Order: sequence, then structure tokens, then C-alpha cells
Amino acid sequence: MHVQPIRHPQKDFFVADIFDAAPKDDTPSMEHPLFALKSGDHRIRTYERNGVKIEIQPGSKFGCATIHDKDIWIYCISQMVEAMNRGREDVGRTVRFTAYDFLTVTNRPVAGVGYQRMSDALARLNGTVIETNIETDGYRERAGFGLIDSWKVIERDQDDRMVAVEVTLPDWLYRSIKSKQVLTLSRDYFRLRKPLDRRIYELARKHCGKQSRWQVGLATLHEKTGSTAPIRNFRGAIRDLVSSNKLPDYLVEFDPDTDMVTFYPKDLSFRLK
Repeated sequence: MHVQPIRHPQKDFFVADIFDAAPKDDTPSMEHPLFALKSGDHRIRTYERNGVKIEIQPGSKFGCATIHDKDIWIYCISQMVEAMNRGREDVGRTVRFTAYDFLTVTNRPVAGVGYQRMSDALARLNGTVIETNIETDGYRERAGFGLIDSWKVIERDQDDRMVAVEVTLPDWLYRSIKSKQVLTLSRDYFRLRKPLDRRIYELARKHCGKQSRWQVGLATLHEKTGSTAPIRNFRGAIRDLVSSNKLPDYLVEFDPDTDMVTFYPKDLSFRLK
């Protein structure tokens, strides 16, 4: 024989096996409130700003996917971008990963409750439908898609908990990843317990970025977070965030006289690629 046999044929899935991948998020979903801030939200939510229209339709049984459910997106995006940066050619829309790796990377419990929450998150992601004209990779269309196209359990343990799963991401998100419309997140993002704090960090990261500051009106910030709380309650939440100083990477200031919120990088030499 003159050639070796093909021992590793091209798979129809990408194996997420990079343990030091930096957390990455896609910029379109950082900009717009695709994810609910509380579980059990069964309302149809609409959002329109600067020519972008979004309608979020919950699954009839599971409700809308939440900002904590987005950890699955972030984990998959992080693995895919790092693999692309390393020159791997097996990166496609379907990602196979172990539940334990996902739970540890995203700072979740690895007991039974962690696996059950992950299962619930996958169901909500699969059931939530987005209709939008957001542009990704220079391509804009009015289309509907699930936050994930599908998921399946590949392996279970003796307690019937999922060990390995496959998740197929929507083409809209895959285009965004391929075109590197992504930003690096602080690893402390996964330590943020409050959904609103996570959403505000996303916005600060997206808009402040490498600038010396980002200033936004309270009403605009309220709209961009997707919060359904009354504006007076939202104002109180911002005050709490300012006093706690717990937002990763950024300082937050609030001027009650003008209702302006300002974000500053905690480290002015702070640069994320």
C-alpha cells in the first residue's frame, strides 16, 4: 500500500475539548436583549431600536431562555473561536461537549442539580424562537430561528444524568462566530448571580470596550437590558450595583440629577482582544 488509510474521517460535529478557551460572546446578542432576565417568562417580547426589530417567542411549555441559559451559547462560542484561532478545520454548527466540562467552566454545581439545570436550559433554548433582522457577517434578513436548532444526549451515567451532549447552533449565530463578531468576557462573568448584572456587564463590555468611558441614559439602559421592572425599581438596582462595585472590569457611576449612568474600565490599560 502506498498511502495510509484515513483513520480520522471528517466528523459532522465539532468536539469541544479546549480547556483554556477564553470566554467569548457574540456582539449582536450582547447588543440586543434576546434572553429573558427571569425564568418562567411566557410572554411574547418585542424590541425595536435603530432599525433592528426583534420578537422573542417563548416555548409553550418551558418559557423563554434566560440570560443564565446563555452560558451554553457562550461556552460553545468560546470553544469554536479558540479552535478557529488554532487553525482547526473541524468547526461546524454542531458542538459535542461533556456536561462536566461545561458545568466547571461556567462555575455551576456538578451535583445532580447542575445537570438538571443544564437540561432545563437546553429545553428553553430549543423552544425559544427569535424573529429578527439583525445583521451578521454582512448578511441581513428577516428570519426566525430557535436559539439552538437541536440538542441530544450522547451518553448518560449510571444515575441517568447526561455525560455528553451535542448542540446544533442556529446558522445566524454560526455566521456571527465565523466572522469573529465576538468579544472576550471576564471569567468572573460566570460568578455574577443576578441576571440584570450579567446583562449590564454585556452592555458595558460591548459599548465601553477600549474606550475610556461609556455614558448612557437610565431609560435607554433600561430598554437595552430588556428589563420588565418599573423604572423606579431599575433605578434602585443601578444604585445597588454602583455601591457594590461588583461588576467585573468596570466601575459604574450614576448621577441621580441627570439620570445618566457612566461605565469606566477599572484598569485604564485594560485591553481585551
